[in-house]
Amino acid sequence: MAQAFFGGIHPNDMKAATNKKPIEKLPPPARVVIPMSMHIGAPCKPCVKKGDQVTVGQMVGEAAAFVSAPVHASISGTVVAVEPRIHFNGLPVMSVVIENDFNDTPCPEAVPPENPDSLTVEQLTDIVRKSGIVGMGGATFPTSVKISSGLGKVDTVIINGSECEPYITSDHRYMLEYPEEIIGGVKLLAKIFGVDKVHIAVEANKQNAADLLRLKVEEEKAPAVVDVLHCRYPQGAEKQLCQSITGRQVPPGGLPAAIGCAVFNVVTTAAIYRAVYLGKPVTHRVVTVSGSGVNEPKNLLCPIGTPIRELLDACGGVKKETFKIMMGGPMMGHVQYDMEAPIGKGTNAILAFAGDEERTEEYPACIRCGKCVSVCPMHLQPVFMYQYERAGKLEELEKANVLDCIECGACTYICPGRLHLVQTFRTGKQKIMNARAAAKAAAEAAAKAAEAK
Repeated sequence: MAQAFFGGIHPNDMKAATNKKPIEKLPPPARVVIPMSMHIGAPCKPCVKKGDQVTVGQMVGEAAAFVSAPVHASISGTVVAVEPRIHFNGLPVMSVVIENDFNDTPCPEAVPPENPDSLTVEQLTDIVRKSGIVGMGGATFPTSVKISSGLGKVDTVIINGSECEPYITSDHRYMLEYPEEIIGGVKLLAKIFGVDKVHIAVEANKQNAADLLRLKVEEEKAPAVVDVLHCRYPQGAEKQLCQSITGRQVPPGGLPAAIGCAVFNVVTTAAIYRAVYLGKPVTHRVVTVSGSGVNEPKNLLCPIGTPIRELLDACGGVKKETFKIMMGGPMMGHVQYDMEAPIGKGTNAILAFAGDEERTEEYPACIRCGKCVSVCPMHLQPVFMYQYERAGKLEELEKANVLDCIECGACTYICPGRLHLVQTFRTGKQKIMNARAAAKAAAEAAAKAAEAK
């Protein structure tokens, strides 16, 4: 490790409930709801209609822009609706609803190329795009866009196996159970970016996964090295991971490509292998179901679009005293209010919390301790950002670089006054974006009015 990143915290990892539990296949649901937006960028356009028969891996939503990713059917059956349905973000989103015929009929077009090893970089990137691969660690940025925008700029490729957020073990189990797929994806990324060595970053609390990957690297003679990193949250954030591996710091407002780095989650890396060598698009993902409110915590392989309720039922349901259910980890996840909301490509965990774990304060108060400043990995000043947002001072909030906030939750975790910091920054970011959009619309309207005169 070249150097540690600034700030960070050391929460209890809470992974013991599932880190030794093999991945189980979830019983197929009767229906899935495939949202047309499961990625950063433009939503997809449905390319099927009610009454159509679909197969596993068939495209049901086509990318509508460069920054987008197509979506595919995760089960075979009949399209029973193409309409807005509740999304895991809490809002209605256009979705394709498929009724399961329980035949798991594969799509005849989902086949690998005849000679995968002879494919050019352009052909590989096109396969990644058509397969709907996105950042599976939760960021969900379209992988083909990250690849194409990094070509010629990247000299360091990093595979993110840190999985630093508490409770989540889906990546850990994937590294233990499907290491060949990950190493296969590593080879493809090395070819795409023309590097002679790929870094696989794994935190020290997953030493068995690091040892297994090292063994596979040696067996396959893969162009890779496994870096074991000290446990520290948010080690898995790509900007912090770049600094840990290379010592370089991503500039404010910049991306890893600005310092010659490209970061890919381990499951994303495996998805690239599956797309190229097996012809399989993204239709399933592994989800950790855990927390004090879950009766039987598990790691489940689930069809994308499966309702949250099905995952919880497969784990014996939740306890009566459960007060919160989240999609994602406890630091960066989103609270869910409708158990019919489906899991998406970026869903790595469903957590339920019960009993006396509730720590929310009705009247939080800042005591000016400065702990939030000391733990912020982005060198921001959360205490002032909070005050600016609460006072509606959007110009000051933007100057405080709130848009650089990675919403890791370290400040909220450490705050003794129980301020709702991350939630406030998310709201503040949206207010700034809304203000920008309004200003742009006003300027365009003024320009049109001037032209009319």
